[in-house]
Amino acid sequence: MSRQTLAHVDLGALAGNVGAIRGFLADRRGPHAPGIIGVVKANAYGHGAGQVAHALVRAGIETLACADIEEGIALREDGITCPILVFGPLGLGDLNGVFAHGLTPTISSPTVGLEMQRAAARRGVRIRYHLGIDTGMNRLGFRHDNLSFTLPALLAAPNLEIEGVYTHFATADNPGDELFARQRRNFDAASLQVSALGGRARLRHAANSAALLADPSAWFDLVRPGLLLYGVEPPGLEGRIAVKPVMSLRSRVAAVKGVRPGESIGYGARFTAGRPTTMAVVPAGYADGLDTRLAGRGWVLVRGRRAPIVGSVCMDMITIDVTDTPVEPGDEVVITGRQGEDQIRVDDVARWVGNIPYELLCRIGPRVERVYNPPGL
Repeated sequence: MSRQTLAHVDLGALAGNVGAIRGFLADRRGPHAPGIIGVVKANAYGHGAGQVAHALVRAGIETLACADIEEGIALREDGITCPILVFGPLGLGDLNGVFAHGLTPTISSPTVGLEMQRAAARRGVRIRYHLGIDTGMNRLGFRHDNLSFTLPALLAAPNLEIEGVYTHFATADNPGDELFARQRRNFDAASLQVSALGGRARLRHAANSAALLADPSAWFDLVRPGLLLYGVEPPGLEGRIAVKPVMSLRSRVAAVKGVRPGESIGYGARFTAGRPTTMAVVPAGYADGLDTRLAGRGWVLVRGRRAPIVGSVCMDMITIDVTDTPVEPGDEVVITGRQGEDQIRVDDVARWVGNIPYELLCRIGPRVERVYNPPGL
């Protein structure tokens, strides 16, 4: 028998979100709307990279992006043939994967550029890359204010061809933040300097989901939605676009039992019944991705009503208070998703526990089977 806790992934909603993003861009830019890079890093934010990538390609997404070479190779082995941009750092031992699987690397330092040139020259090939610019996040990338010293050797490399230039915003989800505006200005200036130094990049991109919603001046030639694709609006930017959650997390009641007043429940005896209480045990826990802070703060849906999570969130199960909702073993329990007239969204859960929706999505464990609707490949 399969496990009862399942992640249901609605590929139709995913395609609908692509359409909603396209409509949002077109409403503001018309025929000059930017293209879309579909971000599928971290197993497509926990949704399953292979299935999601194929669904995005079917929806007309022409370029995907992942975190590292290994993720890119997995997509190629899953049959993805479109361009795949690798965001992350390139380990010196990983470069063969770029060439063997036709990935588009990010070059974010002179050292990586030198190694990429040597690797391409040994193979007698010319490879296209995107140039990562650090405009103030102070993570990866060529410093925006030092390009005249660091960039000429890379642009002169005979086996490397610059295709795109991009940056990452540190505070795009804080509308009006001064650092965001400064990074935007720095990227404009850096782009001009790349051109002045001889870099003939066709593409510029900077906007993640938050920047896409916050500032059309940051769109450039391409935008890079991640969270929005999966139907979650970045915190602080809700209500600007109509997207639908792609994943719901569901389980079933495993057992129902009564607890007398004064008795405690679960590890640490963190909940003590103050009245005759009916508890239901649900086989989903922190090994499945549930945040331990949901105990005493979070809710689930059962028979269309909210039931509080009480006691501890254990590795493999939770307990919920169903005193006011008659339930039976086998009843569906919705951890995130819709049931009846109510819905629990992943951003609701993030708010309850003081976390971010990105982490909660990526945290859903590998033992949770992903069920795709419509069925995937």
